[in-house]
Parts: sequence; structure tokens; C-alpha cells
Amino acid sequence: MQAPDALARLVGDYLATLELNPDLGAQQGSMRYALEGGKRIRAVICLATAEAAGVPPETALPAAGALELVHAFSLVHDDLPALDDDDERRGRPSAHVAFGEGVALLAGDALLAEAFRLALSYSSTAPARELADATLGMIGGQYLDITGAHADLDELHRLKTGRLFAASVGLGLQAAGLPAAEQGPWRAFGEELGLLFQVVDDILDGDGYAALLGAEAARGLALAAARRARAALAAIPADTSVLGEIVDGLVTRSV
Repeated sequence: MQAPDALARLVGDYLATLELNPDLGAQQGSMRYALEGGKRIRAVICLATAEAAGVPPETALPAAGALELVHAFSLVHDDLPALDDDDERRGRPSAHVAFGEGVALLAGDALLAEAFRLALSYSSTAPARELADATLGMIGGQYLDITGAHADLDELHRLKTGRLFAASVGLGLQAAGLPAAEQGPWRAFGEELGLLFQVVDDILDGDGYAALLGAEAARGLALAAARRARAALAAIPADTSVLGEIVDGLVTRSV
């Protein structure tokens, strides 16, 4: 089983050499800019899931790459002045600052389209359907966020953050061809990851759950999500040690 750092390098190398549609021309530069940096946590979870489910992680590289492209699309659009209006991303100018709003908007559109091209490279359409459902859920959560229409922080984050994390596991399973009847505990694990990641992020940033509940109560929420995630892993008849290591790494960030 490959360690998370090795899986992150695997997906990083894959994205660095990914051939984008030649019709995009010079637009490719803004797309690659948006893809640079980040921890690749969603892609790593996808690869680790596929390997635990019995296939080489390379089998899931198109699915993992698709996740990273969707995530990059969401960040490019979230940073636009019409949404979060953030001028910096990953320690450097956001895409709309570096390239202009119009080019950034098109970069996000192209990243999303390329993501589905990758997801559709499998013989089954199941990975693309999985990605589509997750992307729509993420957009639904973003709508709740920017309109202030959310009364339930749990629902907001289940959609905005959690749907793509759940899909990280789901896409790994689809790439591995695991029968639906065997996916239950895997998907229970995936449902906990988004909450765990979001709560830990809020603790580090001092907002969201940390602002609402206080840092200690938020930490308790993160630990509870981690316990449920580990319990789900324990119910899986496979070597899930790398997925457990990822959970431990997320928890460590909160203490």
C-alpha cells in the first residue's frame, strides 16, 4: 500500500503531464495556474480507496484527476468578485487577479469540462455520474453560502465541502469496480470525511464551527467524526491502513 505522500506525488505528476484539449489554446495557461499547489487530499483519498479496494492506484488516476479539476474550478469561481472576492489563493494572486475576471471565469468552465472528459474515460459511466452528483451538491452548498439562505451549518457543509469528499471515496470505488452491494461501509466512511475536514479547517481559521461552538466543542465534533470514520473503516474487509492514516493526519491538524 502506498503512503499518502507517495499518492500525492503520483497525482501531482499525472496532473503536470495531463493533456488538455488543444482547442483551448492559450487558455491552458490559466487552467494550469489554477491547478498548481494544494494538498491533493481529495485525489489522495480516491487513490487510497481504489488501492484498498483491490486495484493499482494508477487505475484511479483519471478519477482522482477529475476531482482535482472540479476542486480547482470551484476555487477559481469562488474567488471571483461576484462570489467571495478573494485576491489571494495558496499564497499567490487568485486566477482573476493574475489573468482577469473573464479569463478566470473561462478557466473554471474549462476545468469543469475537462474533469468530465476524464471521468468519462472509464468503460462505465458510473464515475461520471458520481462526479456530477457531487459537483451539483457542492454548487448547491455554495448557493446556500452566498445567498445567506442557510439556517443549518451542518447542511451547508455537507453539501459545499462534504459532497466532494464523499465522492473521493465513491470515485475510488467506481474506478475499482467494487459492486454496489459491498460499498456501504466505504460510503459511511466517506460521509464523515467532509465534516472532519471542515471542522478542522474551522478550528484552524477560527470561524464556522469554531466560532459557533467554541474551539473545544468544535474539536470534540472533529474527534467524534474521526471515531465514526475509523469505525466505518473497521467494518471493511480490506487493508484500509492508508485511509486510517489520512484520518489521523486530519485530526492531528486540530490539536
